[in-house]
Amino acid sequence: MSILKGGLIQMSLKADTSQDVETIRKAMIDAHIPLIEQAGREGVQVLSMQEVFTQPYFCPSQDSKWYASAEKIPDGPTTQLMCELAKQYSMVIVVPIYEEEKTGIYYNTAAVIDADGTYLGKYRKTHIPQVAGFYEKFFFKPGNSGYPVFDTAYCKLGVYICYDRHFPEGWRALALNGAEYIVNPSATVAGLSQYLWELEQPASAVANGCYIGANNRVGTEGPWEIGEFYGSSYFVNPRGQIIAQASADKDELITAEMDMDMVREVRDLWQFFRDRRPETYEELSDIHHA
Repeated sequence: MSILKGGLIQMSLKADTSQDVETIRKAMIDAHIPLIEQAGREGVQVLSMQEVFTQPYFCPSQDSKWYASAEKIPDGPTTQLMCELAKQYSMVIVVPIYEEEKTGIYYNTAAVIDADGTYLGKYRKTHIPQVAGFYEKFFFKPGNSGYPVFDTAYCKLGVYICYDRHFPEGWRALALNGAEYIVNPSATVAGLSQYLWELEQPASAVANGCYIGANNRVGTEGPWEIGEFYGSSYFVNPRGQIIAQASADKDELITAEMDMDMVREVRDLWQFFRDRRPETYEELSDIHHA
């Protein structure tokens, strides 16, 4: 039996949105460090933070102030710090931050650091919403990274970010590219789509025979009134069963031991990959032209 110990951190905002982005970044990283260290002590092998974890979820605004919070990857300070911590604790770390490719080109990105501190690459959020309260196209260019799978020290790891989870094609692409465990760092508030939180990822885990770790923020972030981030981060196995779940309202490190042999067992049993008919799906990519 091959066991992978995963960790997810959910966190409330530790600064005021009126403060400058550097002050906010420092406050958020300072708040995360004890939980990262706890994960290291507890033997977590793959750890992920929440979407854009060093800042508020600033997309209810359309304030260009937040462009200054974007960082280079991998040369920016947050990625470099996480490389040091990954090496210190022999822990793979998924680092979701606001990325600056160059001035004026910004992405919602997750850097992936291997257990020896090596930067492996990044995933850029593919699907970017633009609806009331979620003006993400003001801040983020749609990702151009494809669906990379990272061959880490402990597993084949995929990343899919927040709104991406509503699109089954990306989950499938990651699984077909070899992902055994996929993390979905998120910033999701109570309301219209909350019931989907425990529906979509379990369904995607079943359809693709993989583990998924979904993490969310907690609390409210003024002055924006888009609702409360409801936490409830969780791990789900390839049978669609939630095997560990965090609270709705507390800063938390949640961990789970994942039996990776179940990935092969479920894929061999249900044979969804064998029974796919990709030759019948070709028109799906052309329907939007109709």
